[in-house]
Amino acid sequence: MIIRGRNGLADARANMVELQLVARGIQDAAVLHAMGQVPREEFVPEELVRFAYHDRPLPIGEEQTISQPYMVAVMAEIAELRPGDRVLEVGAGSGYAAAVFGRIAREVYTVERHPTLAAEAEARFRRLGYDNVHVAVRDGTLGWPEHAPFDAIIVAAGGPGRVPEPLKEQLAPGGRLIIPRGGTRWGQELLRVRKSEDGESFREESLGAVQFVPLIGAAGWAPEEESGGLTAGGATPSPETLPGLMAASAEPFDHLATANLGPLLSRIGDARLVLLGEASHGTSEFYRMRARITRALIEELGFDFVAVEADWPDAAEIDAYVRHDPAERSGQKPFQRFPRWMWANTDVLDFVRWLRKHNEGPAGGERAAGAEGARAGRREGGGELHRKMAGFHGIDLYSMHASIEAVLKYLDDVDPDAAAVARHRYACLMPWQNDPVLYGRAVLTGSFAACEEEVVAMLNDLLRKRMDYIRRDGARLADAIQNARLVAAAEKYYRSMYRGSVSSWNLRDQHMFDTLSMLLDLYGPDSRGVVWAHNSHLGDASATAMGARGEHNVGQLARERFGDQAYLVGFGTHTGTVAAASNWGEPMQVMDVRPSNPRSYENLAHESGVENFLLHLRKPERPALRERLMEQRLERAIGVIYRPETELQSHYFSASLPRQFDEWIWFDRSEAVTQIGEEHRAELEGLPETFPFGL
Repeated sequence: MIIRGRNGLADARANMVELQLVARGIQDAAVLHAMGQVPREEFVPEELVRFAYHDRPLPIGEEQTISQPYMVAVMAEIAELRPGDRVLEVGAGSGYAAAVFGRIAREVYTVERHPTLAAEAEARFRRLGYDNVHVAVRDGTLGWPEHAPFDAIIVAAGGPGRVPEPLKEQLAPGGRLIIPRGGTRWGQELLRVRKSEDGESFREESLGAVQFVPLIGAAGWAPEEESGGLTAGGATPSPETLPGLMAASAEPFDHLATANLGPLLSRIGDARLVLLGEASHGTSEFYRMRARITRALIEELGFDFVAVEADWPDAAEIDAYVRHDPAERSGQKPFQRFPRWMWANTDVLDFVRWLRKHNEGPAGGERAAGAEGARAGRREGGGELHRKMAGFHGIDLYSMHASIEAVLKYLDDVDPDAAAVARHRYACLMPWQNDPVLYGRAVLTGSFAACEEEVVAMLNDLLRKRMDYIRRDGARLADAIQNARLVAAAEKYYRSMYRGSVSSWNLRDQHMFDTLSMLLDLYGPDSRGVVWAHNSHLGDASATAMGARGEHNVGQLARERFGDQAYLVGFGTHTGTVAAASNWGEPMQVMDVRPSNPRSYENLAHESGVENFLLHLRKPERPALRERLMEQRLERAIGVIYRPETELQSHYFSASLPRQFDEWIWFDRSEAVTQIGEEHRAELEGLPETFPFGL
C-alpha cells in the first residue's frame, strides 16, 4: 500500500496488524492491540511518513533505524509481556517499540546512547501522553540498575557472543531477556534468556536468525568496530584507509533475502527511473537482488513497468503472461537463441511468477475487468497503458526478423493491403534474416544496396495511419509501431557495425533509451520505470573510458534528461562462478571468476572485509568516501563472453565509481545463474499453456 497522505494512516495501521502480524502468526491479543494503537508515523522522519506502515525498518538518523513492525511485535510476544510488568528496553531509537511495550506493561524504562535520539524520543512520549515510558542516555549494555529488577529486558541491537552480565543480573526471578547475539555485527541469532524462579540459574533458547544494528557499549561491541568487518587475514581495516572508509560507510547484509532495503528506497524517493545494473550477464545474486528491489519498487513505490536488456518481441510474450492477456500472445517461446541463460534462467522465472501473481491481486489492479480491461485501458486516452498492472518490456534491438514477423502479422489482421506492401519492403532484408551481421558487411562492401529507405518508409506508414489502426485494433498498435521502429534501428545498427564500435554502440543505446522514453510516455505522465541491464549500459558513460572514446549510454542519456529523477545502481563481485561462453554462439559454461584486480574498485570492496553491502555514493553521510573514490580505477565487466586468460585486457575498463553510479551493491562471492534446461521440463510442462518459458 502506498500512503499518499495522513488520511489513510489509520487504515494502513489496521492493514499492518492484519497482513503483517496476524497473517504471520502473531497471536498475543495484547500485542496486537498495542500495535494497532501506537501511531508509527509519529516516530519516523516527516519525509518517510508515507512509508510508516511498510513491512521494513526505516532510517531515523545517527545511522540507526526504527524496527520493522513485525519484529517489534515478535519481540513483545516472545518477551511474554504482561500488564503488571516492569520492562527495560535497550536501544530506544525513535521510541516506537518502547511506546508499544508501554501499552502492555506497567512501566517501561528505555535507554539510548545517542543523546539526540533520546531527546527526540522523550519529547514524543510526553507529546503523545505515554507517561509510563521513561528514557535516559546510558550505556545500554550496563542496563539501568537504579530501576532494577525487571520482569523483561528487550535489547534492540545485536551483541557479541556473550550475553552482557549486567543485564542478566538485573532480571527479576522468572524474568525474560530477549537479545540478538553472536554471528557478525550485522547478523545474529535471537536469544531468549529466562531466569529461574529462585534466581539462581538461567536457561537460553535460540529463536532463529535476525539482523539488528550493533550493540555498542562496555559489554558489547567497541565503537570503532561498529560498521567494520574482518578482512580475510583477520585484521580490521583502519578507518584511515579507503577500504576501512568503505567498511564504515557500507550498509552490510548477511543474506540477500534479509537485506534492509529501507534506506535505499528512501534515497530513491520520487525518482522516475531506477536503473539496476549488473557486472555480468550470468550472476545469480545480481538477478535476485534486482528482483527483490524491483518488487519493493512496484509494491511500495508504485512503479509501473520493468524494462530489460532483451528483445521487444521476446519480452512481449512475458508481458502478455504477467498481465493475463493471452490475446496478445504470438505463441512463440521467448529467449530461445544465444545467449538463452541471460533471460531464460531460474531467477528470472521466479520473478516472472511473482509479477503475474502481483498483477492478479488488489495491489495489481482492479481485476474485475480482466485482460479486456487492460486492453481497454490502452485504448482510452489515445493509447495510454492500463496503470494498475506492472508490465515487462524489452528495449534491445537484436530481434530484427522477429519484429518484421510481428509487424506483418499485425497488418495481416488490420490492413491486408498494407501487409502486402510491407512484405515487399521488408523483402530487402529477408536474405539476411538468419545472420543480419552479414547484411552490414554486404552494404559496406557495395555488394548490396542498403534497405534504409524501405524500412523507414514502413515505419512512417504505420505512424501515418495510426488513428485508423486505433479504431480497428488499437490494443496492438503500440506493439506494432515499436517493432517497426526496432527494424529501422536494427537495420541502421547492422550497417554501422563495420564502420566502428562507437557508432554501433551509440545507435544501440540510443534505441534502448528511446524505447524507454516511449514506455514512459505510453504509461502516462506520472509513470515510473525500472531498468535491468549491464553496468556498462546503465552507469553514466561520461564517467568512464567509454565517454573518452565518444560513446554514450542509457545511464548518461537518462541523467541528461531526468537529472536526479534517474537513480543509477551498479553491482560488483570479487570472485565465485559465472554463466558465460568462451565465444559467441558456443555453449554456456559455468566458469570460475578470477579474484579482482589489485587496482580495481572490486579489490577495494574485497579489502573492506564486508562480504555484502549497499554503498550510497550520491550524497554519502561521510563525504570523504565520495571524494576518495572519485579518482578513476579499474572496474570489471563480464558480458555473455568471459575470457579469464585475458581478463585484464578483455574485461576491465577505467571509471570513476561515484560519478558513474548513485549506489553500488556488492557481493564478495557470487554464483552462476541456472539456465532453464531439461531438468526443468517436468516443472514447465505442469504449468498452464499460457506460460511463456519453454525448452
